[in-house]
Amino acid sequence: MTGKPRIPREDAALPPCADVSATVMANDSKALLRARLLLARRAIAPRHKTAWDAAIGARVLDWWDANKPPMLGVYQALRGEPDLDAAYAELAARGARLALPVVVARDAPLGFAEWRPGEAMATDQMGVKVPADLRMVACPPALLVPCLGFNDGNFRLGYGGGYYDRTLAAAPRTRTLGIAYACMQAEFASAPHDVALDLVLTEAISP
Repeated sequence: MTGKPRIPREDAALPPCADVSATVMANDSKALLRARLLLARRAIAPRHKTAWDAAIGARVLDWWDANKPPMLGVYQALRGEPDLDAAYAELAARGARLALPVVVARDAPLGFAEWRPGEAMATDQMGVKVPADLRMVACPPALLVPCLGFNDGNFRLGYGGGYYDRTLAAAPRTRTLGIAYACMQAEFASAPHDVALDLVLTEAISP
């Protein structure tokens, strides 16, 4: 292993996030805001998405090199979320232990299963990929949390299921890195049960 990142870093060449065509309004309800943000994310050109995913992956690697938690919770990309599979392979090569979220009950916090990139996968009842061999572990001390949207207070807008809210409400508090595209930043009010993320990483925001 050389120590050089396997993910290219071309920050100066990244296209502006303003290429996303959907308009997000500050007075939208959360349901409408979710719909607008999903449309906006689908409107990202594939070549831009590939470049942004690589930039976010490089920032995740920088964060891990600086912090090296004993285990990092990651996610499998759904519905146009940033795809960090290349970064996960590099994290594993650097010795990181990874875990994927597992829905254990509809109104419960997420469970987590240890995962190695390349191992056999299955699809759960929610349509999410999980390891075929579920090796359940405690909630990792650090999590990558995919965001549909986020605001300037580092509050996350998800799909409305509340799984991450319930997970982050538990003690001890885990470190959280929101993962999103910069153009998914929007104005919305947080609810009393919402938990702010420690950091949000985008193609334009470094650790």
